Amino acid sequence: MRPVFEWNLGRRSLTLGKRTLVMGIVNVTPDSFSDGGEHFNSKDSVAHALKLLDEGADIVDIGGESTRPGAKVGEKNASVTAEEELRRVLPVVAEIKRERVSAVVSIDTYKGKVARAAVEAGAEIVNDVSGLQWDPEMKKALAAMSCGVVLMHTRGRPDEWKSLSPVADPVVLVKRELREGSAAAVLAGIKRDRIVLDPGFGFGKRLEENYPLLKCFPEFHELRYPLLAGVSRKSIIGWALARNGKEAAIGKRLFGTLGAEIALALKGAHIIRTHDVRACADALRLADVAAN
Repeated sequence: MRPVFEWNLGRRSLTLGKRTLVMGIVNVTPDSFSDGGEHFNSKDSVAHALKLLDEGADIVDIGGESTRPGAKVGEKNASVTAEEELRRVLPVVAEIKRERVSAVVSIDTYKGKVARAAVEAGAEIVNDVSGLQWDPEMKKALAAMSCGVVLMHTRGRPDEWKSLSPVADPVVLVKRELREGSAAAVLAGIKRDRIVLDPGFGFGKRLEENYPLLKCFPEFHELRYPLLAGVSRKSIIGWALARNGKEAAIGKRLFGTLGAEIALALKGAHIIRTHDVRACADALRLADVAAN
């Protein structure tokens, strides 16, 4: 049995742990690794988000900047400026909330300026893949707001990932750095009941370093925070499904993704972040029966 939490989103809370929640991915980008360009204009992005909500998403996560391997990120040299990111995501957040007042909207950003504006437009969660590392303004921004926060573990920045040294024990490293990062967030004024942690599959980890995170996922409950996991369509799925030494194409990773997502739910993930909402939500209904 996984622990149950009340995730404080400011205006309301979400119960985490009684069933596995689904976070649907909406990339308002031309270059995301899996679906870049598919929903790049506001109208298509909103339609996709509403479709994901109809398919069973509990949360829709709106992102306006790709953090694929090799991307330039940070407050000074980002490939996408805060102004451009806001141009992409704000109309989407606002229109989703107009169409579905009750929808829980998350903004996938590491920039404090974008987080502030998105929350003002109706987002209730800030999902920071950098774990507050890439923009020094993010801690201050989040401390001043009352939204939910996802802190994800990452090593370095996407354009550095190929050169990072191997890790002897990735589980120990990720646990330690998530503990340090969440403690720093609380010290900065972000209340503990607003925080969810994500071990960051693929983010600054070599391929082989991800599988221990999957196998040992229950150990992250030692941190005493709710847990989010995102493995959807990632290379760890593609290489696990490889044939004749060739990584499975992104479009051929659904069943592998579902296998990993079910495993994570059974190992205690509170939220699964996924591209394929209907398939994931249906699979999790059975996984939750088995787990509870």
